Amino acid sequence: MVMANPTLLLQSIFILFLLPCLSSSCPKYQKQALLQFKSSILAIDSSFDGLDSWNSSSSNCCLWDKVTCSSPSNSNSTSTSSVVFALHLSYLYALHMSSSLLAPLFFIRSLRVLDLSWNLINGQIPALGLGNLSNLVHLDLSWNYINSQIPELEFGNLSNLVHLDLSKNFIYGQIPLQLFQLKYLRYLDLGSNELQGGLSPKVGYLQDLRMLNMSSNRLSGELPEEIGNLTKLRQLSLSSNKFSNGIPSSILHLKELEELDLGNNSLSMEIPSDIGNLSNLSYLSLRKNKLTGGVPASMQKLNKLNSLNLEENLLTGEIPFWLFDFKDLQSLLLGGNNLTWNNSMKVVPKCRLLGFSLRSCGLQGDIPEWISTQTNLSFLDLSMNQLHGPFPQWLTKFHFLLVLFLSHNKLSGSLPTALFRSSQLLNILALSHNNFSGELPKNIGDAMSLRILMLDGNNFSGPIPQSISQISNLQLLDLSRNRLSGNIFPVFDPQGILWYADFSFNQFSGEVPTTFPLDIETLALGGNKFSGALPLNLKKLRNLERLELQDNNISGELPNSLLQISQLRVLNLRNNSLQGSIPKTLSNLQNLRILDLSSNNITGEIPIEFVNHLIGMTPNLTSQTSGFSVVITFYTKFFNIEFAVNELIVNWKKYKQGLSSHYIDMYFLLDLSNNQLSSEIPASLGALKSLKMLNLSFNKLFGKIPASLGDLQNVEGLDLSHNKLSGPIPFAFTKLQQLTTLDVSNNKLTGRIPIGGQMNTMADPNFYANNSGLCGFQIRVPCPGDLPPAPKLQEHDNKKEPWILLEAVGIGYPVGFLLTIEIIFLAGYFNPSPPSNSRRHHPYRLIRQRI
Repeated sequence: MVMANPTLLLQSIFILFLLPCLSSSCPKYQKQALLQFKSSILAIDSSFDGLDSWNSSSSNCCLWDKVTCSSPSNSNSTSTSSVVFALHLSYLYALHMSSSLLAPLFFIRSLRVLDLSWNLINGQIPALGLGNLSNLVHLDLSWNYINSQIPELEFGNLSNLVHLDLSKNFIYGQIPLQLFQLKYLRYLDLGSNELQGGLSPKVGYLQDLRMLNMSSNRLSGELPEEIGNLTKLRQLSLSSNKFSNGIPSSILHLKELEELDLGNNSLSMEIPSDIGNLSNLSYLSLRKNKLTGGVPASMQKLNKLNSLNLEENLLTGEIPFWLFDFKDLQSLLLGGNNLTWNNSMKVVPKCRLLGFSLRSCGLQGDIPEWISTQTNLSFLDLSMNQLHGPFPQWLTKFHFLLVLFLSHNKLSGSLPTALFRSSQLLNILALSHNNFSGELPKNIGDAMSLRILMLDGNNFSGPIPQSISQISNLQLLDLSRNRLSGNIFPVFDPQGILWYADFSFNQFSGEVPTTFPLDIETLALGGNKFSGALPLNLKKLRNLERLELQDNNISGELPNSLLQISQLRVLNLRNNSLQGSIPKTLSNLQNLRILDLSSNNITGEIPIEFVNHLIGMTPNLTSQTSGFSVVITFYTKFFNIEFAVNELIVNWKKYKQGLSSHYIDMYFLLDLSNNQLSSEIPASLGALKSLKMLNLSFNKLFGKIPASLGDLQNVEGLDLSHNKLSGPIPFAFTKLQQLTTLDVSNNKLTGRIPIGGQMNTMADPNFYANNSGLCGFQIRVPCPGDLPPAPKLQEHDNKKEPWILLEAVGIGYPVGFLLTIEIIFLAGYFNPSPPSNSRRHHPYRLIRQRI
């Protein structure tokens, strides 16, 4: 028997299906609806040319681009016209496209497929219109700017939906229960939105689902047991939410599951011991949770496993070596747990890994030799271990290596020049906090693929190779905390993409360098030997957000040119030799969140204009800015890298402290301490309500403390010590509910220290010292009027008084007699031969007895 060619058969069916479309045109009302849709786009974007074939001169809209037609579904119909069956309208590239422009499309009720993805459509999901399209089978609104809730009733009308994709939008609110009544759904993607609330047990109604993605939302609560009813699921992703408690045991019912991602939640308890029964799993990610226990032995049965990510949990125990027996395993990420590596065991892996992480797993000695067999590696993380020895030469021969983390070990020696060959594909090289030494290789600029280079916290010396400026893809460079020196910096391409550069805490000298890309955002040069005035051409770095020049020997005045960098959010000039006054034009820096001018020779007053315009430290701006945390994310299918760069060092509550780059956008600091400022404290400082730390200590400020400082509702540290302030401490300080450190010592303050709120906990006398006029319980000095009144003689009941007096006499006489005898005895009158040293003990004994 001759088998029919399946390809020819499918082609024949497709041609037969399209014959009606080729012989007839679409209904006139559908053509008009499409033309109206195009006209609406042109009305807001006259340059739009994405639908050129859509024109009124063409009678048959079935021949237009992005339009598919079919015969009428009603077999009893006598009409020969076709109807619009599908609209594939993704990537239209129209500007300012609002969801209201979609209205004409909702008159085409024959639609079964509607794809509007990747159009940056803004506005709400058009509720009423979508409800008309009851024949829809496929709806894709992903990759837009839709900002609304999911309409309940309207989606309930789309009872024929098989494919629904609303991902990559700004959809908020709870998931409507009507969505779980769409019984034909096979594909549901709500990922990367702002959905909240829990996942309803009614999700179990969607028993025909093959793919469910609700990742990257704000969903919370426990995962419902009913999720185990989705027995046809092949892909399940609930990652990057706030789900808590344990992984439901019912998940083991999902025998068809191929991909399971529950990472980046708050799931706790142990990994289900029988998870190995999900025999079709090829991708399993449980990273960034709070899971405990060990790696379940049943995982040995996951013969199809391709990727396993258990990073950043609380897992314990020894890493099982059978993990290296999976022949298809390409990614194994176990770092960031309490797992331990058996350094005495030899590994002969059967897999060919692409990604491998044993971060913080107790590796000791040289980098394991067996890793040299994994020449296909593109990602390797062995950071935060106890590895020592030189950088292995065999690692320079990994031609596919994209990401290498060896930070926080004890590796030593110089870096091999082969690591920076032009043939290398390295994107990220992190060797921070080791013992590497010597000069940086002169050919470092040949590594043209490098995007992130972190060599901080080593012992590198000598100058920075000029070739480093030739790395055109370089975005982040950290050479801080070494012994690098020289007064000539590399000249980077002004149009380059380097946005973060940290050269702090080295031995560089000369003038402050400015030869950086114009769009650099973070420039850290603190802790060196730079001298001279601040260069005028710093202003060319127009997008600079973080400038650190602390702990140098910079002199002169603050130039107005510096104050033209309007994007600055962090300006740290602490501990230099700056002179002059605070320029009023500092008010131009309206985005400032951290300003540290402490330990200089700045004189004059705190200008009111400067305070009035620091709106970056006022609440109205903080609610609008997106923050500037320096956190790097590098994502592929197999691994998701997220790490932070160096902390910002500030004077925080009397100590130098690092502010993590994860949270630096949450801190608002103003430090003008250790200068020669001489004025009253401006009352307008109280408007900087986002401030967490205000330090004006060691100046010559005078006058009263403004009561408005009591409006600094977020302040945690307030230091006004070592000035010439007078008058009382404002009672308004009792409103400072976040206050943990207050120092007003060494002033001329008088009056009662306020009582109430956090002021009751500010009870260290040292923080009020040398204010002779202060009083209060905090310093154990009573205030006038605090002395207790003399006790009044109580009037006794006449009937009871004689009895009380007689009782007192009756008790007091024998007690007094016994006390007298005891005192005489202790004094030695009845001791015929007292010891020679007994006399010096008598006073103590008498006093102790009296007490």
